[in-house]
Amino acid sequence: MNDGDIRTKVTGSDASYAAKKEADKPVGLGHQIKELVRFVLSVAVIVLGVRTLLFEPFNIPSESMLPTLMVGDYLFVSKYPYGYSHHSIITSPDLFSGRILDSAPKRGDVAVFKLPRDNKTDYIKRVIGLPGDHIQMRDGHLFINDQVVERQRIEDFVVAVSENTICSAPFLETAEDGKEYCRYPQYRETLPNAVSYNTLDLNPAGPSDNTRMFVVPAGHYFMMGDNRDNSLDSRRPQSTGVGYVPAENLVGRAEMIFFATDGGAHIWEPWFWFQSMRYKRFFSFL
Repeated sequence: MNDGDIRTKVTGSDASYAAKKEADKPVGLGHQIKELVRFVLSVAVIVLGVRTLLFEPFNIPSESMLPTLMVGDYLFVSKYPYGYSHHSIITSPDLFSGRILDSAPKRGDVAVFKLPRDNKTDYIKRVIGLPGDHIQMRDGHLFINDQVVERQRIEDFVVAVSENTICSAPFLETAEDGKEYCRYPQYRETLPNAVSYNTLDLNPAGPSDNTRMFVVPAGHYFMMGDNRDNSLDSRRPQSTGVGYVPAENLVGRAEMIFFATDGGAHIWEPWFWFQSMRYKRFFSFL
């Protein structure tokens, strides 16, 4: 038998030993970096997908939606109720126009949208006017299609003064224990579709309490803040406020407050949470 005819056979034990030796080889740095990059990219794709298609977290930076939303509130905004535009994607890349799976918001929804004058800044207001509606403020009362919206005076809205609470006379008061509070006049409004919510009226004769008649154009919405005297909304033109909001600028519907502080701690500062939490606002649905 020639040497060329000899074929080496590896027994089962030899094969196992060879596999074990191969597995015991140290993993190179290049391979580790490759696996790390793959993992990070996978997580990024999942997060981007969730934030684009399902939910995105937002935090409240102003008092324009008091008493419904307070500075220091963190909330989830759902993306799917109104369909998707390029503003549904982080950084609003100009990939397409219009909306996919378009669905109109309901009157009374609390919605996040891109400010029309720059198409970048996130705003949050309440949907008051739908396409074709006639909207007007008269002596602090909201009129929709020449019908006054039901408005009832209720108990004052009281909030403890904090670094996120802007308060001055005549609303500032001091309790017996020395703590300072803001006490604001509060009203309960009920829209024609029976959606009810609370509003603040800090100045009965404020500059936005009497307006011209607004006729909402097709494909647009009229937005207002619940803090009626402290909100740059659709009662102001786009140059200084919000103006009419195109349907394409809608980002999503606010659903639930999942975390809230009085401003003394951010969500990434757990060592300050205990002293600044607003626990009663946790898991409040809007």
